[in-house]
Parts: sequence; structure tokens; C-alpha cells
Amino acid sequence: MSEFSTRLRELVLDPAVLQHLPEPIRLASGEVSRDFIDAKLAVDDPDDLELVGAAMAAAAHQAGVEFDAVGGLVLGAVPFTFAVAHAAKVRWFLIRKEPKGRGTNRFAEGARIGPGTRAMLVDDVITTGGSIQLAYERVRAEGAEVVFATTLVDRGDRAAPFFEAAGVPYVPMLTYRDLGIEPVG
Repeated sequence: MSEFSTRLRELVLDPAVLQHLPEPIRLASGEVSRDFIDAKLAVDDPDDLELVGAAMAAAAHQAGVEFDAVGGLVLGAVPFTFAVAHAAKVRWFLIRKEPKGRGTNRFAEGARIGPGTRAMLVDDVITTGGSIQLAYERVRAEGAEVVFATTLVDRGDRAAPFFEAAGVPYVPMLTYRDLGIEPVG
């Protein structure tokens, strides 16, 4: 991953992406921090999006993992899903927090995942791991196998034990240590 790590760190350390705030704010996880990471802003440029997709796909391949589809929970995982799908030339899917309530009423949209599908999960920023764990549960409920998980930034130490217990390789692109910020959670 060293070929990507320097550039990924530069993307996230951009003051527009990693904001050090004077007062703590509540994060999507419910935790509180003075450091806010807008990871989607880190990939708003097509070249940066391509770089992150390539880095995430490379992490899976370096772990010896083959996957058929990539996805994650809406909204955080969306750009990363498309970036990895493009880089790895695999299908993509998105997991809704709630079913649509009409039409097919599915949690999983995009590629139909099910038995025999080897799925990679992605996310933007993980604090407690709640979003990616929900995605994991929904993908497993579809009958697919989760074979790898990653995020642009892991700002805590809770996701790794979850995936270790599940037997799923988990490789964040960056951690709070890489960014010199306090862990959350």
C-alpha cells in the first residue's frame, strides 16, 4: 500500500477535508470530536477518486482476496463503491438503511448479490463501525459472502475486532494514527 499511502494521506490532510474545529461536534456515529473528516470531499476530483479506488482494490488483492462485487451503506460508501468497481472491473451494489417502501422494497440496490457472490465492503470514515457492520449484516442476509472490508479512514479501534471475529480481512487506507488525530470511541 506504500505506493498509495503518501498521496492518500495528503488528500485527507487537506484542511477542507480534515477540519480541526474549535468546539466538538456530534458525528454520525453519535460520538463527539473536534476533528471532522469530510472524506467525500477528498474524492471530488476524478483523479483522486480513481486513486482511492485503485488503492482500495489493491489492498484486497494484496490480501489475496478475490471479489465479484463491491458496495456499502448509502451515503458514505457511494463514491468509494463506484471507484473500486471501476478500478477492479467488478459489479457494484449499495445498501439502503431502510428499504425503499415501494417497488422491489429491497435493501440492496444495483448488482443482485446472493449465494456465491464474494462481496467487498467499503466506507468513507469509520468511527464505531456501525455503518459498515450494518452493511455486513445486510449483505450476509442476502446470502452473499463478505470477503474483504476497507475504509478511507478508520478513526477508532472498533471495526478491526468486529471483522477479525467475523473472519473477514479488514484493511483501512488510513487510521487516526496516520493523520495525527485523537481516536474516537
